[in-house]
Amino acid sequence: MPETPQQYTARMLSFVGDKDPFKIQQATAKKLAAAIKGLDKKKLNKRPAPGKWAINEILAHLADAEIVGSWRMRIILNQNGAPIHAFDQDTWAATFNYQKLDAKKSLETFRVVREANLEMLKKVPKQLWENYGEHSERGKETISHIVRMFAGHDLNHLAQVDQIAKAGRRK
Repeated sequence: MPETPQQYTARMLSFVGDKDPFKIQQATAKKLAAAIKGLDKKKLNKRPAPGKWAINEILAHLADAEIVGSWRMRIILNQNGAPIHAFDQDTWAATFNYQKLDAKKSLETFRVVREANLEMLKKVPKQLWENYGEHSERGKETISHIVRMFAGHDLNHLAQVDQIAKAGRRK
């Protein structure tokens, strides 16, 4: 049974706990780069199991999710209460052919957009961190909440990439 939007939110936030979500996000691109260092294209593109994403697909997803997050935060900061549309990650993966994308290019896209987002957030007045959007599946989400969700999302996918990379190195 797939998880509900509320279960997903709770799971992402549980990864963060009392850690600083901003610091988590600052470190993610470097941790991903370290995790995949030395892996060839074949290992980056190998799915760990049927129906599970390979590292290159996870990195493409992270790049797209960062672009989506960038747009969402900018809309919310400039239009408090704005509607925020959900997206189906599996449809995006199929539509944009994640399986054929270059892992290192996706990681670079993720890194550049993430750095821009963090720079933008550093300049946002604290009172605007409580601006919110109405997510079509999860309801009201403030900038503060989105930053925590993205940190949890990072930790979730970092763990996946680490696990797949370690298995690839053993073979």
